[in-house]
Amino acid sequence: MLCNPRNLNFYLMFLADALCFAAALTISYLLRFDFNLSNAYGVQLVGLLKYDLPLKLGVFLLLGLYRGMWRYTSLVDFWKLFEAVVLASALFVALVAFRFGFTGFSRSVLAMDALLCLMFTAGLRLSIRTVYARTAAWSSARKNPQSPPRRILVIGAGNLGERLVREITSSPQLNYHVVGFLDDDPAKRGRSLHGREVLGGVDDLERVAEDQGVEELCIAVSSASAAQMRRIVELCKASNLPQRILPATSELLDGKVALTLRPVDYLDLLGRREVALDEAGIKATITGRVVLVTGCGGSIGAELCRQVVRFKPARLVLVELSEYNLYAIAGELSAELLFTDFSCVLGSVADLPLMRSVMAEHRPELVLHAAAYKHVPMLEENPWSAVTNNILGSRAVMQAAVEHGVKRFVVVSTDKAVRPTSVMGASKRVTERLMACFAGSGTRFMAVRFGNVVGSSGSVVPLFRRQIERGGPVTVTHPEITRYFMSIAEACQLILQAAALSRGKSRGGHGGEIFVLDMGEPVRIVDMAQDLIRLSGKEPGVDVDIVFTGLRPGEKIFEELITEGEGVVRTEHEKIMVLGGTLGVDPADVACVLEDSLAELAAAAQAQDGEAIRALLMRLVPEYARPERSGPGGGQ
Repeated sequence: MLCNPRNLNFYLMFLADALCFAAALTISYLLRFDFNLSNAYGVQLVGLLKYDLPLKLGVFLLLGLYRGMWRYTSLVDFWKLFEAVVLASALFVALVAFRFGFTGFSRSVLAMDALLCLMFTAGLRLSIRTVYARTAAWSSARKNPQSPPRRILVIGAGNLGERLVREITSSPQLNYHVVGFLDDDPAKRGRSLHGREVLGGVDDLERVAEDQGVEELCIAVSSASAAQMRRIVELCKASNLPQRILPATSELLDGKVALTLRPVDYLDLLGRREVALDEAGIKATITGRVVLVTGCGGSIGAELCRQVVRFKPARLVLVELSEYNLYAIAGELSAELLFTDFSCVLGSVADLPLMRSVMAEHRPELVLHAAAYKHVPMLEENPWSAVTNNILGSRAVMQAAVEHGVKRFVVVSTDKAVRPTSVMGASKRVTERLMACFAGSGTRFMAVRFGNVVGSSGSVVPLFRRQIERGGPVTVTHPEITRYFMSIAEACQLILQAAALSRGKSRGGHGGEIFVLDMGEPVRIVDMAQDLIRLSGKEPGVDVDIVFTGLRPGEKIFEELITEGEGVVRTEHEKIMVLGGTLGVDPADVACVLEDSLAELAAAAQAQDGEAIRALLMRLVPEYARPERSGPGGGQ
């Protein structure tokens, strides 16, 4: 529908544009002839108006320029307006050329008419938006008298900073006054954004805050490294002013939600790097297809479900061993994400008949295999559980997937599979190598290997927060221990991206790739503990102590994402690499060794024989070596 003819505003808008068009053509004639218009040109002007007005109004109507509300005119609307004026003016010039052949007509009049049309129609819309904004602010101030607005200083004069000031300006109820910006880009110094000046770099924070009477700081940085974010937060803390942070662009859903400021979180200190996704490739992989997620109630599995439903699958099959976790993710999908095309399967991935039945009933095209036990010390004590769930369960899901024609199968792996020193890491390495058993089956297998995710179940961050809330001490196993970290959302986005990358022909011809996510720089756990203590408003070693407890069984001081002989190759995505020597040996040999050993592993797991399990894992994963338990001064 082009417009609503029952709406009085439509007729007012229509009439206002008609006046703009008439004024543009009339003023063009007056300017061309120095406001001394002869009778002949006056007649010509009147004659052209009967063509000019219907043509331009018709173009504006057909292009939908009367469907919007002018009080909310945006930059997108101005571009549409520009396109409409160019098209209407071009048609008008063509009409004059065709009807009159330009004989006796001034070409400069037609050029000025186009420029004035754009100026008048754009100015009209901008004036209406300004009047409405000022009226709303005045009305809000009268109805809701507030205390003087809080004076805030914005760190970051980029896209997020601009969005923040625009939101504050248009929303007087927020009761903020932006005194200016700080930005380390020298090219921005002394320049202004929405009338607010860039007052210096981040190092000038203390001076600027004192000069401007700043009451609060807002971090609005869309892209920064971990070191840069840590420096910004430390300078903010040193100022003793309240500080909050604006969510990244992806969290604001491209401006579709209102501005929300929140306290600085540890995740912000890891760096604010936007993940650029190949949306078209992911849509082609998921949209309109049946997707199955194992371990759907865990931290990674649940986030994968949230990410998948954004791309509108035909159906989502949820497989989970924990009744409560399955209930929780099912409730979230239906109640919060309003997605109801899903089926719940309560059971173990190691139950091969169940997996076959699920695959036969739902016929998924994509399987995201996130079901796994991952707690290193727990699996050192219960290695049979690692075998049953991580290895035999993975084989059961893979076998059922192959038998029922699944097109793509993604294994969620871990950096602990690289030169493993734990049962958990060795079991995940075996899971990666299981892909060789099904090479050439028609199902394209791939594994995605990454490190720790902040806030996941069993993660160190929630543990540290609980310890800080209790007043400490915060327990760290070793002063030099490091780990790779990324957010759950980022990890899951890149898992889906890797699945889409493997849509094409793989380097090995049969799939089996191991993708490695770029996790950035490893983080010292003791530094993380200190940062979390400071973010809670306390001082490490003064308010909360840090105690070193020694490495736990199976734990390494540092993790790796690749091992010797696994040279990485860049993919078309900047944050995803693929291992050049994915399996390290001939797939047929791997399959043979695995088939001979899996039956023995299953028997050892059934007998709960931990030593036999470890011996078999060392046969399957020659690089697997159990470290000796060491104290805080020890090493590997």
